Amino acid sequence: MRNLFVRALLAGFLLHTAGSAQVSVYVSLDEPISKGVLDDFQAETGIQVLGQWDVEANKTIGMVNRIIAEKDRPRCDVYWNNEVAQTIRLKNLGLLEAYRSPSAQGIPEGFKDPDGFWTGFAARARVIIYNKELIGDETPPKGLMDLVDPRWKGRIAMAKPLTGTTLTHFAALFSVWGETRTQAFVERLLAAGIQWQAGNAMVMREVGRGAFVWGYTDTDDANVSRMKGHPTGIILPDQDEGEMGTLVIPNSVALIKGAPHPEAARKLIDYLLSPRVEERLASGRSAQIPLRPGLEPPAHLKGIRPMAVDWEDVGRQLETYAPWLKRRFDRARGGTVGEKSRWAIWVGLLAIAAVALIGFARRRGSE
Repeated sequence: MRNLFVRALLAGFLLHTAGSAQVSVYVSLDEPISKGVLDDFQAETGIQVLGQWDVEANKTIGMVNRIIAEKDRPRCDVYWNNEVAQTIRLKNLGLLEAYRSPSAQGIPEGFKDPDGFWTGFAARARVIIYNKELIGDETPPKGLMDLVDPRWKGRIAMAKPLTGTTLTHFAALFSVWGETRTQAFVERLLAAGIQWQAGNAMVMREVGRGAFVWGYTDTDDANVSRMKGHPTGIILPDQDEGEMGTLVIPNSVALIKGAPHPEAARKLIDYLLSPRVEERLASGRSAQIPLRPGLEPPAHLKGIRPMAVDWEDVGRQLETYAPWLKRRFDRARGGTVGEKSRWAIWVGLLAIAAVALIGFARRRGSE
């Protein structure tokens, strides 16, 4: 209690001396995980943090669309994304300002934009979560291709690849496999009886309560399931020799072009990219994976053989194929709005014709 009181006094003093210093940050990482980090930054610097968060069903897409809509009068200073492909999309749209943070020292170059427009940190992995009680003595799944194995039909859950890290995962497949193979794989998925969910957290909950045997989710959700005492385990997919490896997706942080509070924004970026934030995210409930060599990952995530990806190309593939994925999944659930309208018109015309024929038949019968 005393520590909280002292911290509150310190924060009040800093806010008073900092005057009106503030920073606006849009966040796509879950609020229960990210808010504490931002609260500590505010307490330590006196810079007021104005945070806005995505919702699960519209993860990443919501904040990105908001930044795009505000491009002529930016309200956001910093974007903290829970993945990186959408951040690259913002860069390609000319909506980011280059900033090479001194705190990024030690982060591997493969997780940094070569021109300084974004920097990755604290990654999560795309993993298989399974229900130990339901899987019993069955041979467990090992990787991505198990999604289309007939023995699991109707028993698997996965988030639709329309938002968040699942969309990034499919953009990575387009990057590594190419268009033909990836689109064919999507068709196989749609025929495989997968139970599509609104987000990764829902996959975790449904597998945990026994609605499905297994599914794909992120390591943070899988760890939350473990902490809640669900009878679940995780499998790192595609780890055998010759397989593609497990997709490891970093958080990313970027400075918005025309940010209203650029100096405070740079201070926040420096803070987020510090080793202690990576350590905090690794040791907390989200069990994230530090990118810096020498920082300890969660014990159950050591030794991952990652999928090799070119993040710049993943960003380009997301921009190209996200609309195709949306159209394809719209059709799979009963057609797009336009298709549904056309069907409604045809049904209406057939109904009118049927009524006319019945009326004609009755008139003939009464003659």
